[in-house]
Amino acid sequence: MAQIKITKIKSTIGQKPAKVATMRSLGLKKINSSVVQEDTPAIRGMVASVSHLVKVEEVK
Repeated sequence: MAQIKITKIKSTIGQKPAKVATMRSLGLKKINSSVVQEDTPAIRGMVASVSHLVKVEEVK
C-alpha cells in the first residue's frame, strides 16, 4: 500500500480541541515534525480535517 509523509507546518495554539487531538493522533507534536503513515481512507480523512495545518507528500 502507498504511504504519505505528513509534516506539521503551523501551530495548533488557538485551534479547537478536536483539531489538536487529530494532530496528536497523527503523531505530530512539534512544528516541522514529520511522520510517514499508510495511505488509508481514515488517515486521509484526518489529514483533510487539519489540512490548513499540515503539508502532505507522497512517499515512493
